[in-house]
Amino acid sequence: MDDHLFWLTDEQFVRLASHLPTDTRGKARVDDRRVISGIIHVLKSGCRWVDAPSAYGPRKTLYNRFVRWGDKGIWQNIFHALASA
Repeated sequence: MDDHLFWLTDEQFVRLASHLPTDTRGKARVDDRRVISGIIHVLKSGCRWVDAPSAYGPRKTLYNRFVRWGDKGIWQNIFHALASA
């Protein structure tokens, strides 16, 4: 993996995993760890979604997951859970 990319560690992902939604319908979600790492990379670097490195998967998936989970309050719940831990 490239040094300039952000990747969640095993420990970080384990802390997040229990807060991720499990009520998905239809096709199974693509690798949550890869997508969340990509979202964090975009937010940390300030790049545009379209410029996210391809190692994180489809850029539209990164954007859609970020927006949909934001609309559902999932990010807020994750941040509150991790901040209170």
